[in-house]
Amino acid sequence: MKAEILKMLRENDGYVSGQQLCEKFGVSRTAVWKVIGQLKEEGYQVEAVRNRGYRIIDSPDVMTEEELKSLVHTEWAGQNIVYYAETDSTNIRAKLLGEEGAPHGTLAVADMQSAGKGRRGRTWASSPGRSIYMSLLLKPDISPVKAPMLTLVAACAVAKALKTCTGLEIQIKWPNDIVVNGKKLAGILTEMSTEIDYINYVVTGIGINVNIEQFPEEIKDTATSLFLETGNTVKRALVIAEIMRFYEIYYAKFMETKDLSLLQEEYNRLLVNRNREVRILGVKETYKAYALGINPSGELLVRRQDGTQEVIYAGEVSVRGVYGYV
Repeated sequence: MKAEILKMLRENDGYVSGQQLCEKFGVSRTAVWKVIGQLKEEGYQVEAVRNRGYRIIDSPDVMTEEELKSLVHTEWAGQNIVYYAETDSTNIRAKLLGEEGAPHGTLAVADMQSAGKGRRGRTWASSPGRSIYMSLLLKPDISPVKAPMLTLVAACAVAKALKTCTGLEIQIKWPNDIVVNGKKLAGILTEMSTEIDYINYVVTGIGINVNIEQFPEEIKDTATSLFLETGNTVKRALVIAEIMRFYEIYYAKFMETKDLSLLQEEYNRLLVNRNREVRILGVKETYKAYALGINPSGELLVRRQDGTQEVIYAGEVSVRGVYGYV
C-alpha cells in the first residue's frame, strides 16, 4: 500500500486528503497515518495540513521497492520489481528469477552488490547508496544469435534516459559502455539461457556511477559519475524509471525488425568511436583502424589502414581510442 499512496501523492498537484486515501485503499486513517510516518522516516518531506490533507514537498535519493514502483509508468518493463538492499549480483538474481518463471520485464535492483560482473569477466566496483545496479529479465521471441543486439538496445535507452535526467551529452563506446566527456559512466552486460534454437531468457545488467564523489587513483582518469559531471546529487530511482520508459520504446523498435535497423542511425549518432581512429585489441593481433559505425546487426564496421573494411564482433575484441580509453 505504501507504494500506491506514494504514487497517488506524487501524481496529485495539490493536497490529497486522508479521507481520499482511506476510501481509495480501504484502510483506516490510522493506517494512512502510519504510512505517512514511514515515508517521513525514509526522508520524504511530507506536509500535513488539517482539513486539506497531505502533499510531498521533496524526496531524497531513496532506493526502495515502493519508491521505484511509484515512479515506473510502463506497460511491462519494470512492472515486476524485486529489490535487494544488498546482493551478490543483480544479474545472478535476475537469472535465478528467470529460472523460477518470473515474467518478461522483471527488474532486479540492488542498493549494493558484492559480486558485480562486467564484460570479459571483469568485476564492477560497488558501493552502497551511490550507484545503480539493475538487471532486466527478458523473454524475447528471437533466435539466440540475435540476443547480443539487446546490449545495444539497452545502451540507447540508458543514454537517452541519462540525457533526459541530467542534460549531459551522453555517448556510447561500442558496444556496451556509456561515456561522458571521454570517461566511463556506465556499463552494460547481457547474459542468456538458451537451447539450440530457443531463448529461455535474457538478462541485461546495467551499472551506473551516480552519486560517487571520487574514484580510486587507478581509475579516476577513465571513470566518472553523474555527480561529478553535474555537481548535483541525482535521484537514482528517477533514472531507473526513465531507463525503463525508454527501454520499452527501443525494444519495440528492435522487435519490429528483429535487428537494429530502426536504431542504427541513433546509435551511430551517439557512438563516441565513430569517424575516429581506434585500436582493435584482438586475440591474434592489435591494429589501428577507422571506426565507421555499426551495421544493422550491431557489429562495428572499421576500415583498416590499407583501405579494406571488416566487421568487428563484440566479445571477440576490445576497441580503444588511439590515445586512451575512447
